[in-house]
Amino acid sequence: MIKGCKICGISDLDTLNFIINHPYPPQFIGFICNYKKSSRYVEIEKLNELAKVDKKKSNFVAVLVKPDEDILEKIKHLPFDYYQIYDCSPKEIEIIKQRYNKKIITALTINDKTDVQKCHLFSKVTDIYLFDSKGYEKSMAFDHKLIQEIKINKPLMIAGNIQVDDNLENYKKIADIIDISGGLETSGLKDNSKINIFLNKVQYINNET
Repeated sequence: MIKGCKICGISDLDTLNFIINHPYPPQFIGFICNYKKSSRYVEIEKLNELAKVDKKKSNFVAVLVKPDEDILEKIKHLPFDYYQIYDCSPKEIEIIKQRYNKKIITALTINDKTDVQKCHLFSKVTDIYLFDSKGYEKSMAFDHKLIQEIKINKPLMIAGNIQVDDNLENYKKIADIIDISGGLETSGLKDNSKINIFLNKVQYINNET
């Protein structure tokens, strides 16, 4: 059952304000904090500016790829509700969670069933599981059938080249939360018309269930 959505890769105030003030705002809004290969990466000065916006009903998510102490210290004062963490061990995540008192989205990049099964290693430190492709800054898909049978007791978020014109009904039996970024862009920039369509589609699905 789709309970909500996350729009990731926000890097400008106009888009952020549009999303937050939408009639059906997303449950989560993600900011790329330390992965400089991504075109959606946000410098710390800009991040400070974006984080001042009243997030209202949405949760702010710091997206972090194997974060070091430098970036963690730079963002610790910002009003992030969740840290979405790639490429860290359960022990590393546990230390981050305790030190900074944040909820954790453990991001697992999936190629085969072995990658899916790794989720059980993170059960004690994870608040939400994100199953993503191995594309990182590139919009790549993975076989969503790989996670259809997974049994976990935490919310499941799904990403990986999801597009605004996808039939979102296809994800209802797989995930609780849809995570989208590149699918809401035109020529590499977030497109408010696509964001509007997507948020309305998610709301429609919620109303069905």
